[in-house]
Formats: sequence, C-alpha cells, structure tokens
Amino acid sequence: MRIDKFLKVSRIIKRRTIANEACDAGRVMLNDKVVKAGAEVKVGDMIEIHFGSNITKLEVLSLKESPRKEEAAAMYRSV
Repeated sequence: MRIDKFLKVSRIIKRRTIANEACDAGRVMLNDKVVKAGAEVKVGDMIEIHFGSNITKLEVLSLKESPRKEEAAAMYRSV
C-alpha cells in the first residue's frame, strides 16, 4: 500500500491530498528515510511525521484497504 493512502485510511491525516503534499514536502519518513507519496508501506515499518514542531512516530501493525472507524486505530501504534 502507498504511504499516502495508508495515512488517509488509518485516519492519521484526514485527506489523501494533504498526505500526498506532506510526503512531497519531505515531512514524512519511512524507516528513517524521507519518502515520496508512492513509497510502499509494509507491516512492521516505522513512520515518522513532522507536523510543525511536533514529531509523531508510528509502527504499522496492519494494512486494510477500507477499514471502519473502529478498525483504523488498530492499524498502527504510537512509539
């Protein structure tokens, strides 16, 4: 699954276009590397997102194409 789609379906970022822009601006890192929106995410990967002065670190636990709201939070855990 693409990282921009993962950020959207897991409800970490509200819109896919915003997730896409964050990736292209270099604010999203996957396994300690800056990535573009098309980078593939796998279970066990570490995602780091820079929102202004805040840094959010997450571990990917599962990949689902269209999870319900309750399932979306189970797709990742904060590190």
